[in-house]
Amino acid sequence: MKTRKLFFPAVVALAMIAVSCSQGNQKQTSESASEAKTAVEISSVNLDPAKSMVIWSGTMLGIYTHDGTLDLSQAELALDDGKISGGSFTVDMNSMVATDENYNPEEGSTPEKLIGHLKSPDFFDVENYPTATFIITSADANTVSGMLTIRGITHEEIVQNVSMAKDGGQVKITGDMTISRKKYDVSWDSPMQDRVLSDDIKLEIRLIGK
Repeated sequence: MKTRKLFFPAVVALAMIAVSCSQGNQKQTSESASEAKTAVEISSVNLDPAKSMVIWSGTMLGIYTHDGTLDLSQAELALDDGKISGGSFTVDMNSMVATDENYNPEEGSTPEKLIGHLKSPDFFDVENYPTATFIITSADANTVSGMLTIRGITHEEIVQNVSMAKDGGQVKITGDMTISRKKYDVSWDSPMQDRVLSDDIKLEIRLIGK
């Protein structure tokens, strides 16, 4: 009798383990199918420049950071088997706005004054170079390489941490790029020795489409 009492719970335990494993396999299969479905659904995308943007950030070392946004006037992306294979986007430099709060109006520091200076020949010379462009040349799992043109000067740059996901009816593609401003003749330096402007400009690219 004691043997039967021990045997029956063991059988039940084994049965429960078998069911659990079966359910786990079914769950993994379901998740794999879901992932495959998502990949198929993002086989192509039509970008909407009006909803896309570039977020920029520049730092006065040891003091503060200014950041803001830029609108896109053109954007397109080519996909091959759900992966980025080509495309380009054009930035409207006249759309530049500041979104940070690191200003002191009493000392003459305002967002409007900053943007005016950034648009001047000291920085991006927007009157003569109203657009910037990025043309994709290659891509892998999470990086995209391309030719970036600012102030009529072109260099190869890399977009890192690239991700693509479907959110409701929208496809969102994001990535980060850090460039050296002096490569593009954005060479203004602060006359004050204790206020050193970083050479790096950080860009966050947000592309939205369907």
